[in-house]
Amino acid sequence: MDVKTRRILVSACLLGLRCRYDGAGKECPAAAALAEGGAVLIPVCPEQLGGLPTPRTPAEIQKDGRVVTADGRDVTEEYLRGAREAVRLAVKTGCTEAVLKARSPSCGCGEVYDGTFSGTLTKGWGCAARALTDAGLRVMTEEELAAGETAAGS
Repeated sequence: MDVKTRRILVSACLLGLRCRYDGAGKECPAAAALAEGGAVLIPVCPEQLGGLPTPRTPAEIQKDGRVVTADGRDVTEEYLRGAREAVRLAVKTGCTEAVLKARSPSCGCGEVYDGTFSGTLTKGWGCAARALTDAGLRVMTEEELAAGETAAGS
């Protein structure tokens, strides 16, 4: 593995893969453009890695830290498992950065939905975003990438 090649973990939905909770992708041209600049992109969907199906019931992080679906099912363990697997994938592939889907209960960086399923945002981190940051990766959302901002957590 060429250690000089920039390796970036990217939320798979941002590359157009249909893995979001609603079964859709959320293609982000700025994320795809990283590959055109010579970076190796490693797609990841922590929710799928945690064992959740696609499509799946929307979930949000509750005030007590649990991740719960809109129909009341506790999926915290699946989200934590997916976060651990995302870290493992990042380490195995030599990623030092991640571009993640904004506001997601897995991938949100600095801001997530507040757990009421009302569309209200609050400060916070998704499970995988926090685990990747704790593992030393620089993380940012696709919105920060598109705006040219520096990585969160750096």
